[in-house]
Amino acid sequence: MMKKILLDTDIGSDIDDAVCLAYLLARQDCGLCGITTVSGEATRRASMASAMCNIAARHVPIYPGIETPLIGKQRQPCAPQAEALARWQHDSDFPVAGAIAFMQKIIRDNPGEITLLAIGPLTNVAVLFAMDPEIPSLLESLVLMCGYFDGVGRKCEWNALCDAHATDMVYRSRPKTFRSVGLDVTTKVTMDAAEVRNIFTRHELLRPVLDFSEIWFKHAGRITFHDPLTAVCLFDEGVCGFERGDVTVETAEGDRCGFTNWEKDPAGPHEVALTVDPDRFFDSYFKPFAL
Repeated sequence: MMKKILLDTDIGSDIDDAVCLAYLLARQDCGLCGITTVSGEATRRASMASAMCNIAARHVPIYPGIETPLIGKQRQPCAPQAEALARWQHDSDFPVAGAIAFMQKIIRDNPGEITLLAIGPLTNVAVLFAMDPEIPSLLESLVLMCGYFDGVGRKCEWNALCDAHATDMVYRSRPKTFRSVGLDVTTKVTMDAAEVRNIFTRHELLRPVLDFSEIWFKHAGRITFHDPLTAVCLFDEGVCGFERGDVTVETAEGDRCGFTNWEKDPAGPHEVALTVDPDRFFDSYFKPFAL
């Protein structure tokens, strides 16, 4: 059964967004209805997504979105991995200022059918929900790579931090299904650079990802599969174990701005991933590539 997905991404910062997009493009049962980009250099991020769609021979509408947080400083003004774009055929002419309207139209045209998969700062999503408060109720599900929910060793997750006020707004929404995969489980699925180079050369769709990865590897020796884990959970329910509760977001200026708090509650509005099976994840991730 085809799953309709609208992807909101900050591809071009951490490499995991590109790894995630490759997986979605490789799945025959993924109906990728559109891609919107968020954070600094949104158009260059859109071009990266375009390069990958071209390799996959998939026509997917792509819209650059909002580049700055609602409140607070810009933490990722650039898309460093876009340096590799010259080596890959890509589009660079995209609709201007149309991302939010596009998201609204796709969801309203397909009520109860769209999964909104947000794997970047939540600026686009927050503005969409503020502009059209009925949108959350029209989604099949809202799935985020966002937050940190383990009560031990509290950390602030990057997407939540980049626009804490947007994060807070989104967590106050009430879609039918609201799932989050946070840093406490995503950090358990990693692969070092040598293994990435060995595996990613085996499939055409992963080769541009490997090229983007070489820029990432200049300051990191491995890939952490934050966003791919979130996407795989859409298609393999056994990869992560979720529990229901209530998520709140801290927005006061200071060291805790962007922190996510979670309290277990069987009647709560949010489901968060608390466990992960790394072996099952990697099996599920690479299966569509037939490596």
